[in-house]
Amino acid sequence: MRSPGRLGRLLRTAFLVVAVVLLAVALRENGAEARAALGSVGLGSVLGSGLAVLVGLLASALVWRALLADLGSRLPARAALHVFFLGQLGKYVPGSVFAVAAQMELGRDHGAPRSRVGTAGVLFLGVLVACGLLTAAVVLPLTSPRALEQYRWVLLLLPVGLVALAPPVLTRLVGLLLRGLRRAPLERPLSARGVGAAVGWALVMWAAYGVHLWLLVRPQGDGVVSDAGRELLLATGAYALAWTAGLLFVVAPAGAGVRELALVAALAPVLDRPAALAVAVLSRVLMTLGDLVWAGAAALLRPNAHGRGAASPRVGDVQQQERAADV
Repeated sequence: MRSPGRLGRLLRTAFLVVAVVLLAVALRENGAEARAALGSVGLGSVLGSGLAVLVGLLASALVWRALLADLGSRLPARAALHVFFLGQLGKYVPGSVFAVAAQMELGRDHGAPRSRVGTAGVLFLGVLVACGLLTAAVVLPLTSPRALEQYRWVLLLLPVGLVALAPPVLTRLVGLLLRGLRRAPLERPLSARGVGAAVGWALVMWAAYGVHLWLLVRPQGDGVVSDAGRELLLATGAYALAWTAGLLFVVAPAGAGVRELALVAALAPVLDRPAALAVAVLSRVLMTLGDLVWAGAAALLRPNAHGRGAASPRVGDVQQQERAADV
């Protein structure tokens, strides 16, 4: 395992401080609305929703780990969670690239070349977007046509995303990206097994996020939709669409604002605008708290200095790979 120098440690500490401060600001800005929504939703539903958020975030980490393993660096679970969740704090810094950059630095400490971790980060976002668009496209026509009318520009990307998930196509696209960045090419093509595992965990993530939103929506329902199953599908599709729209709007930290607007539109069949906005804000707070909880756990999960958390490279020596990747 590579140990960062003093400057590197200072920079990482400064990055984490900035990210946590921005995260705290996001919590404070939404605190009053969240407390108001809590009264109408109920503590039990909020706690259940928070648990579903933690499950969904864990599944997202396993998407990233599966892709990194398919690229050639199989991190133990403890190291993978440490790298992923601490790096994810970077998404609260405007720009949507700081999370990947932070994971690249953290992953290098565990034996994974920076370029490989960076590639995994890009693939991670691509898989989540494609699976999110698929989820929204399947369920929203049955539950929230209004959301499709307002955000059809997002779903226009669905065919491209599905084609790109095919391992041969994905391998070609990654190769072109690495060539454009003048980085070393992939050591081997992406496999159907690796991509399939990532897609599977992504669908688990969307299901968990759907449950989290449904638990917030159900207590406030106005009776328009009495079928709990249809309401759950609506919540899942609504969150998938909103999350994807927020991610594609890269200038907003963690999709702030854009995600809430998309949720309000998607939840129109079951909630009026004030109630839907309250749910959206409460959902944002729970997701932010989930990131904070997992980041704290990841800090505690930091592998020791004896290398038990190092990656198991499949090809060549790690130092040689790192030098080649940085050429």
